[in-house]
Amino acid sequence: LRKHPVGRARMGGAGVEILPLFARLSAAEQDRVFKPDIGHRVVLATNVAETSLTVPRIRYVVDPGVARINRYSYRNKVEMLQVEPVSRASANQRAGRCGRVSSGVCVRLYAEDEFAARPAFTDPEILRSSLASVILRMKALKLGEPESFPFVEPPQPKMIADGYQLLTELGAVDERRNLTAVGGQLAKLPIDPRIARMIVEAKQLDCLREVLIIASALSVQDPRDRPLERQEAADQAHSKFVDERSDFAGHLKLWDFYDELLKHKKSTRKLQQDCRENFLSWIRLREWRDLHGQLHALVSEMGWRENTKPAGFPELHKALLAGLLGNIGMKGEEGGEYLGARGIRFHIFPGSALRRKQPKWVMAAELTETTRLFARGAAAIDPEWIEQVGGHLAHKHYFEPHWEKTTAQVVAYERVTVYGLTVVSKRRVSYGAIDPVESRRLFIRGAL
Repeated sequence: LRKHPVGRARMGGAGVEILPLFARLSAAEQDRVFKPDIGHRVVLATNVAETSLTVPRIRYVVDPGVARINRYSYRNKVEMLQVEPVSRASANQRAGRCGRVSSGVCVRLYAEDEFAARPAFTDPEILRSSLASVILRMKALKLGEPESFPFVEPPQPKMIADGYQLLTELGAVDERRNLTAVGGQLAKLPIDPRIARMIVEAKQLDCLREVLIIASALSVQDPRDRPLERQEAADQAHSKFVDERSDFAGHLKLWDFYDELLKHKKSTRKLQQDCRENFLSWIRLREWRDLHGQLHALVSEMGWRENTKPAGFPELHKALLAGLLGNIGMKGEEGGEYLGARGIRFHIFPGSALRRKQPKWVMAAELTETTRLFARGAAAIDPEWIEQVGGHLAHKHYFEPHWEKTTAQVVAYERVTVYGLTVVSKRRVSYGAIDPVESRRLFIRGAL
């Protein structure tokens, strides 16, 4: 496929058209699969072809029996896209691709007894996703505790505990697992709790305009297209949206660019043409703008107003950090690897603007495991911001208390960690209010 991307190859003397089909393809390239053509055609598809798609002239289906399935790891708090055997229902769906228009043949590349041993259906999403959003909604609607709720497919207790842990990180529930004032505001926003937390913090830091744009961008599919046969041209066109310090700031540049196109557009056709020339999906850009409009209407109903002055880099990224405290990382000694929260290790995604410079501290919009654990949507941060925003998660350790003659007080050094990462290694603080008994002893020995 890489030798002949979306083109014609010569196989056995006959013209054979080889077409890919996956979700990240542009709409124009996906449409090619559905257009009738003469000659032989081979469609190389992901499990997107399992859905109710009717691809014309399909006579044979070759099913390898595996797919990349999204699962949430409650141990590492990351999304995993791992190759797994598909269920019998998914295999039958694949076989059905060649029987919708006319009869056909399905060839399964695995044994029949292996097929019979597979589960009947794919695990429902509630068993392989974070439950923070479900718990938050249940709390807001006063539906009782999730442990006793009559789910059709009850989730594991560990997944429920993980959901509460995330809500505690976001400040949405207290120690007794009751909804806080912040949690009530998060429940009013019908988006992921992490992204909703960014918006709530943005109101406090006066950067609501920028965060609404970024929040809606994180909730839709990336509008930037990167065709297989024109990757270099696409990267060059997208370079004007790059910010070397932050992938989030790149969303703002893209928003401003599209905003200018809308202001000067002559027709919808001309707008679509401009988007194609810049390797942008007009449909996804429109979806992004529609979602932004809905979020803007919601916060307006809550009485919130957007900032009139542009937000600074620190304020903007502190607001984003409020929803991403579990996705922070510090660069390790080995090249390219970051030490993340709770001892995980990850790399910055190759498509990120931070891939080359690799700052000391980063936060990420998401951590996804494919061939390795990658941080997608990264930004450089100051470790002081972590303590300011995530003070409720900080653990403080004091060492070397001593009497200091010049300031006439007992002082010690403070070490601050968040999720096992040292954000302050050695800070001088007054020790009197921390340990009055030990401070009195040191005062008597050192001063008297």
